[in-house]
Amino acid sequence: MAVSVLAAAPQAVNFLDAGSLLSAFGALGIAVVLFAETGLLVGFFLPGDSLLFTAGLLCVPAAHGPVHLSLAQVLIAAVAGALLGAQAGYWIGRRGGGALLARSRSPKLHKGADRAEQLLNRYGHARAIVLARFVPVVRTVLNPLAGALNVPARLFTLWQVVGGLIWTVGLVLAGYALGSSVPNVDRYLLPIVALVVVISLIPLAVEVLRTRRAPEGGSR
Repeated sequence: MAVSVLAAAPQAVNFLDAGSLLSAFGALGIAVVLFAETGLLVGFFLPGDSLLFTAGLLCVPAAHGPVHLSLAQVLIAAVAGALLGAQAGYWIGRRGGGALLARSRSPKLHKGADRAEQLLNRYGHARAIVLARFVPVVRTVLNPLAGALNVPARLFTLWQVVGGLIWTVGLVLAGYALGSSVPNVDRYLLPIVALVVVISLIPLAVEVLRTRRAPEGGSR
């Protein structure tokens, strides 16, 4: 079974694999990973979407394998990690986020920063902060970028909480609902996680298409 295979060797943790992280660290791992992914620029490679969805699957009481998580603990850990991480990222940005981005040599991180800035310019602060939660890499860089651009702290806090709650609770409960309705869903864990990753990239693809078409349509 997929879960039991992932949990077989907790001493060799794969930080890019949601199942490996959950089997090794449980709910605490969710809080740490989401804090790093949303608050620290070094966390852009971490699997936030797949981690949340997989955690929801593993909260189902009938799930097979040695890994079983408490839904309440998962939700608390996810919300805490995502909200505290975003707020930490914002204050890091206020104190020198632009310089940190400039020193980074990661092309992926710089592309994410460009996309985050486009979101802020196109949709305004409130909508961009919420939408960024659903776009990998962008959710890592938008928080410090918002701080560096002096987005008002009260406005940022309000909308990062709204976006963080929708993102974390929504994905965890989606995984839990699927696990509750499909028998032996853990057998299909890897393809399901792959599908979640693909779906999480859809907002980014849509935004890229809109950006490319913008010069043709002119400004509104």
